[in-house]
Amino acid sequence: MDYKYLLETILKLKSQGIIVVDNNANIVYYNETKSNVFESDPKYAIGKNVLEIFDGMKEEENTIYRVLKTEIPIINYVQTLNNFKGNKVILVTTTVPLYNENKIIGVLEVLEDINDYKEIYKRIINLTSLEEKSKNNNQEYKSNGTTYTLNNIISISNSMQELKKKIYKIADSTSPVLIYGETGTGKELVVQSIHNASFKRRKKPFIAQNCAAIPRSLLESILFGTTSGSFTGSKEKPGLFELADGGTLFLDEINSMDIDLQAKLLRVLQEGKIRRLGGHKTIEINVRVIAATNIMPLEAVERGLIRQDLYYRLNVISLNVTPLRERKEDIDILVEYFIEIYNCMLNKKVEKVSLECIKIFYEYDWPGNVRELKYTIERIMNFTDNVVIEIDDLPEYIRNINKINNPVSNDLRNKIEEEEILPLKETIVDFEKRMIKKALLKTKGNKSKTARMLKIPRQTLNSKINKYGIVEDYKVDFNK
Repeated sequence: MDYKYLLETILKLKSQGIIVVDNNANIVYYNETKSNVFESDPKYAIGKNVLEIFDGMKEEENTIYRVLKTEIPIINYVQTLNNFKGNKVILVTTTVPLYNENKIIGVLEVLEDINDYKEIYKRIINLTSLEEKSKNNNQEYKSNGTTYTLNNIISISNSMQELKKKIYKIADSTSPVLIYGETGTGKELVVQSIHNASFKRRKKPFIAQNCAAIPRSLLESILFGTTSGSFTGSKEKPGLFELADGGTLFLDEINSMDIDLQAKLLRVLQEGKIRRLGGHKTIEINVRVIAATNIMPLEAVERGLIRQDLYYRLNVISLNVTPLRERKEDIDILVEYFIEIYNCMLNKKVEKVSLECIKIFYEYDWPGNVRELKYTIERIMNFTDNVVIEIDDLPEYIRNINKINNPVSNDLRNKIEEEEILPLKETIVDFEKRMIKKALLKTKGNKSKTARMLKIPRQTLNSKINKYGIVEDYKVDFNK
């Protein structure tokens, strides 16, 4: 392989220009910038003195000559010069000496067109504008009844990254969604992210209703609305379906909804129409329904908590939110995120959590998931005045996680470890012999009493005595 050709090919793909000179400032390698600021053929430049391609420049002004003389690198130096054709160019240069056996043999200079830097600057300005726009958009989202977007899903785990990809894909779909996740995993955060990722719905209302928080008798009127006279004191009032028209209706804990009401929900999903309680008028609605359950959906169907036909309709798009114990790689980044939040809220200056604490966080199973982690950090930061959160700052039930997970005392643990482990069949035989001997000793050899004590037939007792060769000197301590 021609490695020189390979190197030259790589360098040509770079935007920077490169000049390498010997210790007399004669060019031995030359690579034009991407924008061709020198307007010179590399073949022409090789062998020439560096001043020949910079029109009118003196030695004392040239960065290459200065580095050859002082052997001190010059980093990111902005200079204006005339190129080979006499045209003025502005460059950003970095110039460094080249050595061989501690002796300077030349200089390498990297040159970039200032316009490339202007382009970078322009991109930074645009990025700042986008961030400002993003803040404004988040403010806009808050007016639709939401708080969270995809940016609020803080995670590095594969499962959550895959979930975010799915959210992007299904955000503008009209299909209903069924979300499963344990309590505290962040199901509503996911639902709001779906709503706000949708170009069609994010400027429309987002309405959430926990089906377990409302008595079953009232939930129907809340969802579908009421008409005047439908029951005592009733008024014309729109339900959540009407209020969420064009947007998203989130039904949390769908497994707590009355089975008969689930049948009406299924009809709405199939027909896109509702009728207020006690009313005769049919109202067309355009609402995307997202439902969530904190128990496995199929388990809920088997237990009769979710209608099977409703499950099939909702489960067109199914999303699972992984519990924190199965994505513990997220603990570090979540802890940093919550510390930052509560530093602002509580005017604290906590910088981090000690390694010992993180180790305990990894050992703990977090039954309350991300919500529990969040409020644990809030609780700690309300009391601590330290810069680093230490083990003593942790709640006792988390601090003593090793004792909770391993309640066996050290003495008993050592005894178990020292005890010989026998095959299960031999262990059962040995246990039976011991129990029979103890019972015979206690009844002083009375086999009828012994059989009753052991709750087995006397015939079985005799058979086992013969089988195990138990001696009939019942005054002997059989434990020895």
